[in-house]
Amino acid sequence: MAKRRVAGSISVPRIMNPLEAEIAVTALGATGNYRVLRRLDPDNDPRLSRRRCENSALGICLDTETTGFDSPKDTIIELGLVAFTYHPGSGEITGVTDRYSGLEDPGAPLSEEVKLVTGITDELLRGERLDDLRVEEMAKKASLIIAHNAGFDRKFVEARFPFFAELPWACTLAQINWQQELISSRTLEYLLYRYGYFIDAHRAVNDAEGVLGLLLENLPRSGTPLFRELLARSGESTARISAVNAPFDKKDQLKARGYRWSDGSNGRPKSWWIEIGEGALDEEMAFLAREIYPHGNVRAVEVVRINARDRFSLRG
Repeated sequence: MAKRRVAGSISVPRIMNPLEAEIAVTALGATGNYRVLRRLDPDNDPRLSRRRCENSALGICLDTETTGFDSPKDTIIELGLVAFTYHPGSGEITGVTDRYSGLEDPGAPLSEEVKLVTGITDELLRGERLDDLRVEEMAKKASLIIAHNAGFDRKFVEARFPFFAELPWACTLAQINWQQELISSRTLEYLLYRYGYFIDAHRAVNDAEGVLGLLLENLPRSGTPLFRELLARSGESTARISAVNAPFDKKDQLKARGYRWSDGSNGRPKSWWIEIGEGALDEEMAFLAREIYPHGNVRAVEVVRINARDRFSLRG
């Protein structure tokens, strides 16, 4: 920050104007020794075309802050929604159209950890309630609800607002192959950092804006527009295969193929499971019959077909 001299030879900071700030950022970047992060500001983002198009659709980026991680027991304390228009074919995002940010009193004191992470206090929540009508009005216009870790947020949101169960969902954490893109961490803060942005994280509407910021980017390795990729993935029908009663000595083979363990606490069978594209189902069933159930117990395998309305839901 530049300084100016005043009477008495005391130095005080001088606020840079936008042009000076850009010159400073460029100069720092040119040294190769610095990387400057910009605050994400969707309202003034030049990447938003704001060009109206026929047959545009409405998406909503969503985030929650909660009293804990157990959706049957814990509850939402803050909800953030950011609505935007987009072209369904190209995935071009044309502008932000609406926002909602609301708090809700859980009726019990927050844990110290929640207060520390979010900055939300019991005093801030006292007597607060989410605006059901406003949330429903926004959500029911949407063609797609998007969250970063929808497997977490959707369960809490459905429990509080059942109408979200009828809407299609997508997830920027689970449905983008960040490993393939050579990204080592999938946290929202880190991903935004890799693209040169920061947010005041762990407040719901800020994180929802962060999700929108990701959607405006291209994938770093393939160069594919991220939102176009997410739209394609969200539209796919997949099959979740649960290898029920698979022999214990086959666990390493299953893990190596990408299966994960479910202990049965989430309503799914206690089993090794994987979610794949429906086109790969026959090949996977053949693998299980050949390598995992050589004595014909492949009939124990459970197959559930999933689309965007079911994925990440309380329904499993």
